[in-house]
Amino acid sequence: MPAIRTILVATDLQQRSAAAPERAAALARKLGARVVLVHAAPGRINPVARFTLRKRPASGTRPETALARMMEQYRDVPMDYVIASGAVENVISQAASDVSADLVVVGLHKLRKVLDTLRLTTMERIALAVSCPVLVAHTTAVTPYRCVLGAITFAPASAQAMATAGILAPDAEFNAIHALQLPLKEKLPNSEVENGTAMTSAILQRDAFMRLDGLPPHMNLPEIIPGGVHEVLQFRINELDPDLVVIGSASGRDSASLGNYARDLMRAPPTDLLIAKPA
Repeated sequence: MPAIRTILVATDLQQRSAAAPERAAALARKLGARVVLVHAAPGRINPVARFTLRKRPASGTRPETALARMMEQYRDVPMDYVIASGAVENVISQAASDVSADLVVVGLHKLRKVLDTLRLTTMERIALAVSCPVLVAHTTAVTPYRCVLGAITFAPASAQAMATAGILAPDAEFNAIHALQLPLKEKLPNSEVENGTAMTSAILQRDAFMRLDGLPPHMNLPEIIPGGVHEVLQFRINELDPDLVVIGSASGRDSASLGNYARDLMRAPPTDLLIAKPA
């Protein structure tokens, strides 16, 4: 995977998303990258307004003032900001394309219990709209990631997600699990799961996966564990206490849509969460 040179941060200027620019700034320092703050504002405003640390907005509107203050807080990081009107996912997608973003960082979205059950959340729409990986950053203590846990399917999106995590956290411990869905006949008592067709196939897929380019060089061999993804991942989260969970955006059946489990994790991320599409 190419180096990460431009990190785009989607911010709604609320406290709940404060960890996003902080994490982006920390990553930018480590990677030698620049940061572009993007705010999608309602109403009729200029399509794009961009400022650097060496300039100050003339109008002094609330979004401009808040973003300028944010830039001042991270003055040691090369930083621009963009304000544009429109649907959040469209603004973020267009900005990511315009600045050639290598990573998009978002914070937690406002929970809407009824609406979120009927339609995609803002984070989900952003993840679908952009072509680069998306990092959901919400942990308050912004320290280098020390333990990464991937929930992988051996699909290209999983490889892309782990490769990106390797760039973001080169010194972390890398673990991965694959939740193996067993056919009914291999769930029966006295069936030999370890020698069954499902396990044999999964091992072959894992061997091929580990030969892919770009994976973290010190990544541990992924575990293949029979069971549901939710249960298997939660067990390993409790055991390893990772500070970054990594997942591909889709299971491999449809790369243009989010897998159900990716959506579940985005709505209630256990810790910082990285989602990537196939390269």
